[in-house]
Amino acid sequence: MTDNPSRPATAAAPERKPLSPAAKRALAEAEARRLAAGANAKPAAKELQGPKGPEPTRYGDWETKGIASDF
Repeated sequence: MTDNPSRPATAAAPERKPLSPAAKRALAEAEARRLAAGANAKPAAKELQGPKGPEPTRYGDWETKGIASDF
């Protein structure tokens, strides 16, 4: 489906080197840390008296008492 003739569509992925025992251990430790962090994660606190609707700092508008400020 590619229009690029320089790369064949059936190119096989190159084989990777086998991981050393230290690398395997590091990957296992990182996965354990990710799981522990996910289990200990607290939901974000609900914002009180914040703006209604989309986040103004993301979308560029801030509305206060009916007056929109574009910054």
